[in-house]
Amino acid sequence: MSGARADKGGSVSWLTRARAALRGVREWWDSASGPVRWSVYLLLIVGAVLLPADAVGNVMSPDSNWADLLFFPIGGYILLAIGLNVVVGQAGLLDLGYVAFFAIGGYTMAILGEKVGWSFWEILPVGIVVAALSGVILGAPTLRLRGDYLAIVTLGFGEIIRITARNTPAIGGPNGISGIPHPPTLTDWSIPDVEPFTSLGLGGLAPFEYGVLDARPYYYLMLAAIIVAIVFVVRLNRSRVGRAWAAIREDEDAAELMGVPTFKFKLAAFAIGAAIGGSAGVLYGAQVTSLNPAHFEFMVSALILAAVVLGGAGNLPGVILGAFIVAWLPERFRELKDYRMLFFGLALVLMMALRPEGLLPSRRRKAELEEGTGGMGGLGAGVAGPDGDPHEVKAEVAG
Repeated sequence: MSGARADKGGSVSWLTRARAALRGVREWWDSASGPVRWSVYLLLIVGAVLLPADAVGNVMSPDSNWADLLFFPIGGYILLAIGLNVVVGQAGLLDLGYVAFFAIGGYTMAILGEKVGWSFWEILPVGIVVAALSGVILGAPTLRLRGDYLAIVTLGFGEIIRITARNTPAIGGPNGISGIPHPPTLTDWSIPDVEPFTSLGLGGLAPFEYGVLDARPYYYLMLAAIIVAIVFVVRLNRSRVGRAWAAIREDEDAAELMGVPTFKFKLAAFAIGAAIGGSAGVLYGAQVTSLNPAHFEFMVSALILAAVVLGGAGNLPGVILGAFIVAWLPERFRELKDYRMLFFGLALVLMMALRPEGLLPSRRRKAELEEGTGGMGGLGAGVAGPDGDPHEVKAEVAG
């Protein structure tokens, strides 16, 4: 009995030390100067550029092609999670059909590339605009709904897009579209085949030559899109738009009474999130060369939402970490075969039980969860925090 108490005490002590270390890192980062922060950003970018190295792949994914995984699902999930975080994490709107925008971007690439003959660089901005317009079309009639009603409508939208694609012979029906062109080669320049690049497995790599066999150039293209999306979203979050989203997420009625045009800002969140999802779809279609409706099942939306919640909705580093874990864990333990998804699910349940606010929550979102808002606007209003009573919370909201 005493041994069990000791084990429990040891686990609690480990969690306490980990949380204290995380708080220390956050306090250091909050007080860090501009040059220090830019140095950290530069180191992170250099680390991301070196990720396709064979030495990293042998550890991270010994049973799969590491470069393929880095492009998709890891890179793709991260970009999709950044977009969904705008909708769920920053504006507090639960979207269960986010895969629809991913599909719209992918099919835009497929149709304009294979049937019209446009190049990738011409299709990319068109795919982003088409996906953003789709977000506006979905949001205009539905964003006056809240909570679970909005979730049901977005779920239906995702299924409508997939079923429409499956039943439209003009775009291949269930067989989809094949022969999608790759992006044109920008330059034949390649990394010198000398040390230390050779030891890393990067010697001779042509990062701007997009062929069939090597996924690393596509990973760098995805990495560039992720960096652009991060800069764009961070700038938005620090602007008047971000403050409006925070007000809507915390209390939409109060925000509207204070003069915030809530419908306009919610529509903007849907359009921006959809645009980022559409860009991921265009990049994905350009690499796989063949798309069909089976690539855009509801499970993709569920996994991206799980990544956002697991990492810490509203906190961009946490969302990126959550997307990486959700994409990487099933592939890392591929040797477990059918049992890997069971252990993956158990790992997610354990993580959320120990840290319901997410692995790296923002301070504001953690406070919202402790107050019982659940961190998802109206849908989370009746969800208790880690130490709260949902009935008490509902009474407070009703009052």
